[in-house]
Amino acid sequence: MQHGVRSVGDFGDGTREVIAALMEVQSVMGPGLMESAYEACLCEELRARGLSVARQLELPLFYKGTALDVRYRLDLLVEGRILVELKTVDRLLAIHMAQVITYLRLARLPVGLLANMNDLPLKKGLRRLTPDHPRGP
Repeated sequence: MQHGVRSVGDFGDGTREVIAALMEVQSVMGPGLMESAYEACLCEELRARGLSVARQLELPLFYKGTALDVRYRLDLLVEGRILVELKTVDRLLAIHMAQVITYLRLARLPVGLLANMNDLPLKKGLRRLTPDHPRGP
């Protein structure tokens, strides 16, 4: 690859390897499982690829500098910088994307992947999102 030239789907942020792992998990397991099952499988696949992964990481909520007694949970955090949010729904909705964008902003993360493991092929149900992505429809 030439300097400054990227291949299609390579954003230079590590998501390419995570997407490959998501595709492998769906290829092996197929659609129809619970999110927690895909999460466990994906953790194994990511670790097998030499990537660090934290599962069900708590994200505290602050309002005007005050910590509130509310915690959100990030499905997966890969390499300390890539949020992965898994869904097993008929189809992704705008609220699912808004959730990931909000998590990215709250956690100050650069990029997130939203994956609907029930979509075949997976690329139909896969979204790469950033904190500056528009929240609206």
